[in-house]
Amino acid sequence: MSAIYSVKEIYIYPIKSLAGISLESAKAEEMGFENDRRWMLIDAENQMLTQREHRIMSQFYPQISNGKISITFQDQKQEFSISEHLENVIEVNVWDDKSEVVEVNLETSKWFSQHLGFQCKLVKILKNGARKHESSRLKETFNVSLADGYPYLMIGSKSLDFLNDKLDEKITIKRFRPNIVVSTENPHEEDDFKTFAIGEVQFKNIKPCGRCVMVNNDPENGRLKKEPLKTLSKYRNVDNSVLFGTNIVSLNSGIIRVGDEVIF
Repeated sequence: MSAIYSVKEIYIYPIKSLAGISLESAKAEEMGFENDRRWMLIDAENQMLTQREHRIMSQFYPQISNGKISITFQDQKQEFSISEHLENVIEVNVWDDKSEVVEVNLETSKWFSQHLGFQCKLVKILKNGARKHESSRLKETFNVSLADGYPYLMIGSKSLDFLNDKLDEKITIKRFRPNIVVSTENPHEEDDFKTFAIGEVQFKNIKPCGRCVMVNNDPENGRLKKEPLKTLSKYRNVDNSVLFGTNIVSLNSGIIRVGDEVIF
């Protein structure tokens, strides 16, 4: 590929299904970017909570500073240390994968319970290997965080441009919750990337990402809309899966930065 491809945006989502954080640089690890989806909310039956059922989760905004994560919801704020957790291990499922997690602290769980209106806990995955995900396509097993399936989601800029050309109401890339947004020349060409390097890190493409109704949740206000899934399903439906963006894994640890070239 002769074109210059480069990183336009980097995002992490410290707590699964809450709002993301835009970064200028990030440390890639096997499980995903550092502090990306290492935490999630579970209900009283230890089932994971996501925006699919609780759209209000998109209105909780995290920030990371000085070893602490602060969460803002409306005019309320809660803070906890990145390193803190209780000792009791809880076994949860992230889709079909079993994962071992621990509760962060009782105060933070109570805060989320009050604002969501039902009992829940904030939990953390502690170590690499606490959750394994098997790729049915590659017959490989990956150590992953609490993300839906794979450590990283990458989207090309032209894929969003192409979609927006078809929509009456334009949307931002935040609808799709990517980790890496790269400048591209053609829509969806990221689906065909094989292995490539960004900054210090080698990445491997696994498969295009099948999307669910969650992309219809407007992150600006938490309201469910008909788009973009309705339009995407007309031209990106493959084997009953609506594709947008691609799942990738890192082959080593290192730093990537906005502006880094994608090297094939």
